[in-house]
Amino acid sequence: MSAETFIDLLTRSTLGERRPVADTERMQRMLDGANILVTAWDGGQLVGVSRALSDFSFCTYLADLAVDEAYQHQGIGRRLVELTHEVAGPMTTLILLAAPKAVTYYPKIGMKPSEVCFTLDRQK
Repeated sequence: MSAETFIDLLTRSTLGERRPVADTERMQRMLDGANILVTAWDGGQLVGVSRALSDFSFCTYLADLAVDEAYQHQGIGRRLVELTHEVAGPMTTLILLAAPKAVTYYPKIGMKPSEVCFTLDRQK
């Protein structure tokens, strides 16, 4: 998938507000560095994506879950999460940091909040 296609979807999903979409090179590195990429298409249009990093044994970090706003509330996000976990393997724990607009979504699809997550902010 090209960075331009990814950026376009992130923008249509509002996740683009929280990603460096103006930096195409960085966005391409984000795609290239992921070892799990699950997509949803409507014809030739990308409408959903799950981008994750996994060791396929213990943990999987779901870095991006984005669904075009026009396609939300149709089960696409739930299915992307399910497929991501299937690809990673059932022995892995799926971990993500929710975008503020999505905090209430994840419990609806069976994910539990964690009070033991810590972050170290990026330099740029």
